[in-house]
Amino acid sequence: MPAKGKHRRPKSLRFTRSIAVAGTGGAALALPLMGATGAHAATPATAVAHHVEKAATAAPAKKAAKAAGTKTYAVRSGDYLSKIADEQNVSGGWKKIYADNRSAIGGDPSLIHPGLKLSLGKKAAAHSATHSAARTTTSAKAGQATQAADTAPSDTASATPSTAPSTAPSTGYTLPVASSSVGTGYKVAGGMWSSGYHTGVDFVIPTGTTLKSIAAGTVVSAGWGGAYGNQVVIQHADGKYSQYAHMSSLSVSAGQTVTEGQQIGLSGATGNVTGPHLHFEIRTTPDYGSDVDPIAYLRSHGVAVG
Repeated sequence: MPAKGKHRRPKSLRFTRSIAVAGTGGAALALPLMGATGAHAATPATAVAHHVEKAATAAPAKKAAKAAGTKTYAVRSGDYLSKIADEQNVSGGWKKIYADNRSAIGGDPSLIHPGLKLSLGKKAAAHSATHSAARTTTSAKAGQATQAADTAPSDTASATPSTAPSTAPSTGYTLPVASSSVGTGYKVAGGMWSSGYHTGVDFVIPTGTTLKSIAAGTVVSAGWGGAYGNQVVIQHADGKYSQYAHMSSLSVSAGQTVTEGQQIGLSGATGNVTGPHLHFEIRTTPDYGSDVDPIAYLRSHGVAVG
């Protein structure tokens, strides 16, 4: 019993942290009685929103990448750059294709061959720009090297001989094919020819070989030539005509102007032949029967044959 005049101070419940205990099958689970409005409660919603935002911004990037994609085109027999540009709707025409694929085509845009892979699209342009930048850098370095050589002492410069190769001027004429190997020669006699002799020379080459105009001129005919098969006849500045026969495909048309070495078509075995080759003639008129020695003509213009 408590002493008189003194009251027992009731013990206060000192719960600095309120805990609810829930019994489940004899086990106790302690849960902090805190509000669910704190910063931690908002974390899942924030993560979801962040994920949605990233997904939304990623979609346009994928579309842009697809739009900038490159289309690869394999050259077929009878193709030439302007034809490919028209058929494939290339903005900028054949010049754009050539600029984007110069490293693959080479120095002459008319010299393409079946199977050559061409890139059509913006990515190809960027690739070309990269190569252009590389060439610019190389040229700049070469210029710096030249400048350094110019500032060298005079006695050193005079002691160093020039090693720059001399380039012979172009004669304006070239062979109709890369190979100079001639099969049947000019004026070989035989009953298989209506004139009694061979009116040109034959370059024995496989079907699909690039054929080139021997000099600048104007195409006077391009198409079927009877026993000659597919043929092209070109008039040149000196008044002579060159003829290319038995072609598998043509790259030029009548009335078109051509340059020295420009591709005019591909070799084949059309018309009256026993195998693929190029029948080549030089004529004084565009017609059969006005032939002159084609080998002598080419040699007179500085072209080595055989």
